[in-house]
Amino acid sequence: MEKILILDFGSQTTQLIGRRIRDMGVYTEIIPGDTLLTDTLFAGVRGIILSGSPESVYIPEATVPDPQIYTCGLPLLGICYGLQRMTADLGGLVEALPQREYGGVEVQVRLPGVGEGLTDQAWRFFAGFDHAIPLSRLMAESPGPSSLSTTVTFTAWMSHGDTLTRLAPGFREYGRSSTGFPAVVIHQDQETRPWFGLQFHPEVSHSERGQEILAAFVFGVCACAASWTMEQYLEQLNRTLVEQVGTSPVLLLISGGVDSTVAGALLLKSLNPEQVHLMYMDTGLMRKDETKTVQTALERLGARHVHIVRCETAFLSALKGVEDPESKRNIIGDLFITLQEQEVARLGLPDSCFLVQGTLYTDLIESGKGVGNKAHLIKSHHNVGSPLVKAKRKAGLIIEPLDKLYKDEVRRLGRLLALEEELVRRHPFPGPGLAVRILGEVTQEKCDILREADALYIAELKKRRSPTGERLYDEIWQAFAVLLPVRSVGVAGDVRKYGWVLSLRAVVSTDGMTADVYPFPIKDLLEISTLITNTVKDIGRVTYDISSKPPATIEWE
Repeated sequence: MEKILILDFGSQTTQLIGRRIRDMGVYTEIIPGDTLLTDTLFAGVRGIILSGSPESVYIPEATVPDPQIYTCGLPLLGICYGLQRMTADLGGLVEALPQREYGGVEVQVRLPGVGEGLTDQAWRFFAGFDHAIPLSRLMAESPGPSSLSTTVTFTAWMSHGDTLTRLAPGFREYGRSSTGFPAVVIHQDQETRPWFGLQFHPEVSHSERGQEILAAFVFGVCACAASWTMEQYLEQLNRTLVEQVGTSPVLLLISGGVDSTVAGALLLKSLNPEQVHLMYMDTGLMRKDETKTVQTALERLGARHVHIVRCETAFLSALKGVEDPESKRNIIGDLFITLQEQEVARLGLPDSCFLVQGTLYTDLIESGKGVGNKAHLIKSHHNVGSPLVKAKRKAGLIIEPLDKLYKDEVRRLGRLLALEEELVRRHPFPGPGLAVRILGEVTQEKCDILREADALYIAELKKRRSPTGERLYDEIWQAFAVLLPVRSVGVAGDVRKYGWVLSLRAVVSTDGMTADVYPFPIKDLLEISTLITNTVKDIGRVTYDISSKPPATIEWE
């Protein structure tokens, strides 16, 4: 199978590069940036992408790729740190910027003239920048030099503190940022060194023409064919699960969210349903009527072993007096595994029983657990970073069949598994539940207040329509309410009273790695706010969170 190989140097968006390319129908494989390259790894590879990184190339501990990458003859695309790595390795100079470049920055690219002697590969790469050439054409054919504009200007997403102050021998600058630094470079000897570099992140949705630029490299430079599908990925997952599990029992901690539900459907499809045990823990931190919803969904999936564990008292007791978000996540993660072990013993399942989790790649990379070992910690996830989960992982008793996928891909997989559309479209819900949507100490009273307010909010989004006729709920990637640890003065029935402050959150995204605020019609916001304050007596004030990701995360904790 032909593929694009991606070297992971620790960027938070490395897997996003692979996902963008997979969306175009080309298989990608991601490996740590310092992996020794072997003939086995090179099998089927049509091109190599060097990802970004939080590191600087000039520090002693910076990750360095196998030098063989520069002698293998394959097309290379360096992105951000990847370009800086190529520059430093090949004789150029990279230095710190006086001020970090971050966010949307205008870039101007000079498209080469016919007489510059560039190869067809180079022409095809530059076609990705041209506003006049759609993505479909880049995937279907190779536009020639006569069809290109002279110069193009677009907005690119920057995230770096270093820049190229001297290009490596043989490289030439073709694009420059509005701040005056190199943004697009290529090597002039394209016959033997088809090397390209970008000082921005085309994989991030904020980059204009980003998908087209990646397509120009994948299809135009590397001459890949769009032949990989989610159906193939499902077949691969089925084979992997059967080989890994054999006839051993498996236990999935299921929350009712999209991820764990898809993981459950996958297990039931790939394995004998008699092997599959689905355990739902009613922690008291779940959405309104969640237990009933989950039980109904599991029965429709054909599950034969469903275990409902009532453990609200245990979780609320463990969280009493705890305010720090990371402490909450670790307590919840440890208690999940502790109770799971107790329940396994009670059910008589063997110690060798596999634990399956619906962990996504976004969970891993935000926890600093990307493909390599250079990713920075953004937040702990109860099913990734807690000490007991690490011990289970070390023992080889954890299976995470969705850990290479993003949320939108999981939804596609769910549809292939014939899950109901209402389940597939369900908004993400954090593993620690309402505990990370209640800022400060978690109590029974706060859970009840937030649960009711959140249910009202979501119900309204499902009722209301956008100007296009779609439900607001379906236009939004994720919506939820957050209970703030402050009370605000208000008036109710001519009586002065203090009520909790609630913040509403709604974002649009394609993968959860970046997100924009949903532009609510003000009429809807006003009516939803009024409904909540009139219905939930302990809520005295409602706000709307207008922070994008980045710099904020989607969840508050």
